[in-house]
Amino acid sequence: MAMADARKRFARRQWARRWLTWRYVLAGVAALALVVGGLYLVYFSDTLSVQGVEVEGEQTLTDEQVREVADVPMGGPLATVDLDRIAYRVRSLAVVKSAEVTRKWPHDVLIEIVERQPVAVVDIAGELHSLDEDGVVFGTYRRPPDGLPRVKAQSGVDSEALAEGAAVVSALPPEIAAKVDFAEVVTVDRITLQLRDGRQVVWGSAEQSDEKAAVLQAMLKHQAQVYDVSVPGQPTCQPVGCLQD
Repeated sequence: MAMADARKRFARRQWARRWLTWRYVLAGVAALALVVGGLYLVYFSDTLSVQGVEVEGEQTLTDEQVREVADVPMGGPLATVDLDRIAYRVRSLAVVKSAEVTRKWPHDVLIEIVERQPVAVVDIAGELHSLDEDGVVFGTYRRPPDGLPRVKAQSGVDSEALAEGAAVVSALPPEIAAKVDFAEVVTVDRITLQLRDGRQVVWGSAEQSDEKAAVLQAMLKHQAQVYDVSVPGQPTCQPVGCLQD
């Protein structure tokens, strides 16, 4: 009887060891099945496919314009969509300053854009364009819109010089901006303001624009044809001696 009980206990121990081994095997198989199933679900099945495109941040652009340029492939797995390529295509739109593309699970691609904001109207070879704070030219106008200062630039002026011109007109206080007809940009440090009454202001670069504006405000009380504030600590005017008036 004791021998039979011992055999039974031994058999139970053996079965327990085998079950423990098989339990680990079965757990591994189940985990592998979950991984494979998850990979198939995400990368190969239609369950998480691209079914829509959402656009946020547009102001002058329409959703249709952004979607057309983005050219998001529909119907394929959302996980395999090339987000960087889509963002690159959207940024090709001149008015788009930045674009971020993300996945919006389970079925959409989200495109968030920031449009360029015009700070001036730039006249290049007789054509009117929008100019942003970075000196980027975008968009066109048939007529200059109200409320935006004008910048004139010779053909071939680089974006750095245009950015300087944009910085100058953006820094003008309202009382001076109202007197300015346009700013002429030749190079980064050769910017002049043409006033509406025919007088001219030699501004130089965009550096120390606040100081230059304050100096010019005081100088305009004196009659002159040309005011030079390119060195705000040593302003001059023509005809010579006009500051003593």
